[in-house]
Amino acid sequence: MLGSAFNPPHLGHLVLAQEAHARLRLAEVVLVPTGRAPHKEIEDDPGAGVRLEMTRLAVGDDERYAVSEQETLRDEPSFTYRTLELLRKERPDEELVFVIGSDAAAGLERWRNPERILELASLGVAERPGVERSEVEAVVERLGGRAEFVDMPHIEVSSTMVRERVGEGRPIRYLVPDAVAELIYERGMYASAGAGEPRARGLRQA
Repeated sequence: MLGSAFNPPHLGHLVLAQEAHARLRLAEVVLVPTGRAPHKEIEDDPGAGVRLEMTRLAVGDDERYAVSEQETLRDEPSFTYRTLELLRKERPDEELVFVIGSDAAAGLERWRNPERILELASLGVAERPGVERSEVEAVVERLGGRAEFVDMPHIEVSSTMVRERVGEGRPIRYLVPDAVAELIYERGMYASAGAGEPRARGLRQA
């Protein structure tokens, strides 16, 4: 399970999914767009349904990945432990791995019901600059869980960066999958009215 707002999904998300799939020997990586964030509003949110649509476009027909609508269908806040409980019901015979960045893993004790998270799944931790592996290991040990680390290329792309570039009229090709860029521009997402269509044409011609 790889959860995120995916607002929008970008190549960093896909590289993380790919490296987790390969290095952790996973049968499948399930991307789970956040429904209603429990602690803060999702900035510039086009809506959970749209983020789900973009996530499906991002993975396309790659058989290594699936997209779950578990959180986008729920009215309640999207707590990770609850999503894992529902995935466990769907996949009772499968071992679950929760893929997470080391920065988030280091703060896992502040999450809702963290012991339950590590009861339901082991962690696949993508290392981030500025977070020592020992810090994550100490947190996981205190919570009684298991973790395996995922080395991956450091890609400085974020959803915030993508949204800002759209708003500034700057290109986003090669930062997000082409199908996601097309949808963003065709619907005028993250930008003032009318800003998207010329770039959508340019993208198709490139």
